[in-house]
Amino acid sequence: MHVDHHPLIHDFPEHRDELQRLRRQDAQFARQADDYEALDKRICRIEDGLELLDDVSLQGLKLSRVALKDELARQLKRAVGQCCGCGNGCRG
Repeated sequence: MHVDHHPLIHDFPEHRDELQRLRRQDAQFARQADDYEALDKRICRIEDGLELLDDVSLQGLKLSRVALKDELARQLKRAVGQCCGCGNGCRG
């Protein structure tokens, strides 16, 4: 069964420029984005049957992917002057 990748650029098309800028200028963001992309590709390989992993471990990887994406989304929102979702109405 083929599984689609979830690259950040496709999940946040409205923040394409900011995503690229942060990757160039923020080493921590770039590292987290690279980690997310690598994890996403690994999950796809597992779901495509190219790599073996038990279901419990796969679910753990998926939870890690969601946590990384959530953190990257918070950083992207702060970078464009939106509230990061903290509930305090922050502005950057």
